[in-house]
Amino acid sequence: MHRPVIAVARDGDAAAVVALWQACGLTRPWNDPDADFARALGGATSTILVERQGDLPVGSVMVGHDGHRGWIYYLAVRPDLRGQGVGTALFYAAEQWLRTRAVPKIQLMVRVDNAAAMAFYDRIGLERQEVVVLGRFLKDADDLP
Repeated sequence: MHRPVIAVARDGDAAAVVALWQACGLTRPWNDPDADFARALGGATSTILVERQGDLPVGSVMVGHDGHRGWIYYLAVRPDLRGQGVGTALFYAAEQWLRTRAVPKIQLMVRVDNAAAMAFYDRIGLERQEVVVLGRFLKDADDLP
């Protein structure tokens, strides 16, 4: 059985964690993963949790909240370590992080074509929610109506 050692990421973990996200196919050209890492570690209501082998992060999860909903992002496990409980341990560590802050609900978004992620979250008991996610990128002030 997997016995995780999960801790809050350090600033010096940025390159290794971003490389992990990239190896797991979680990054997209329109998001800056380095900025996401820094923002999460620097936020009062967010963090990144990692599991290490030696000093190297082999799994990570970004977690944060708005006071009402907790959010999970970038849950990643090095591909050769999948199926050993690392992802499940990271998810539950993020859930516990939210529980200690009295956040009543946990949510995450999964791309519709990511069947492996959908199966993973189904196995650990998450349910599909009847909502539609809407959004807009806030890159330029000129985009405002």
